[in-house]
Amino acid sequence: MRESIHRKGKSLAGSILLAHPVLRDPNFRRTAVLMSTHGPDGAMGVVLNRPLEKRLGELKGDFAFGPLSETPIFAGGPVQTDQLILAAWKSSGDSFQLHFGIDPEKAIQMLSDTSIRLRAYLGYSGWTAGQLENELKGGTWIIASPPADLFERPMQEGLWRTLLGEEGDQWRILADEPDEPGKN
Repeated sequence: MRESIHRKGKSLAGSILLAHPVLRDPNFRRTAVLMSTHGPDGAMGVVLNRPLEKRLGELKGDFAFGPLSETPIFAGGPVQTDQLILAAWKSSGDSFQLHFGIDPEKAIQMLSDTSIRLRAYLGYSGWTAGQLENELKGGTWIIASPPADLFERPMQEGLWRTLLGEEGDQWRILADEPDEPGKN
């Protein structure tokens, strides 16, 4: 069992927010959100486990035939869903480096490093000042440290269940609950 982190008063940047199993909001139900920023003015991150089953090359415009054309696209969250955000990360040992909101030219340069993983997100998950803190007080989110192999895992819907289960037996049981318990 990994130990959950609790960072009262500290930045959650680099953490993962796992939606509580009872959260029914369709924007965040069973999501794993990688936090890129968190501070007094608000917070921002991207949903990791909502693949759109498309690549940048399928979008019209500059990406169609360029080096970024094979980059997978994910639904990053409900805010500015027409905005494309490029993110990259590099795992090394027990840590990782996150590059968020990088411009396409920098992303192309990063492709030469085979240890870097690149993703595109349409939209993002955002919270105004104090909003995330209130949701945390209400138990909406479980704060987790990203496992060292996070970016080697499939970024599919099942990622939420796996990460939540790693937080301990009580969470594993809740993560495995069916959507409709009567159909268990």
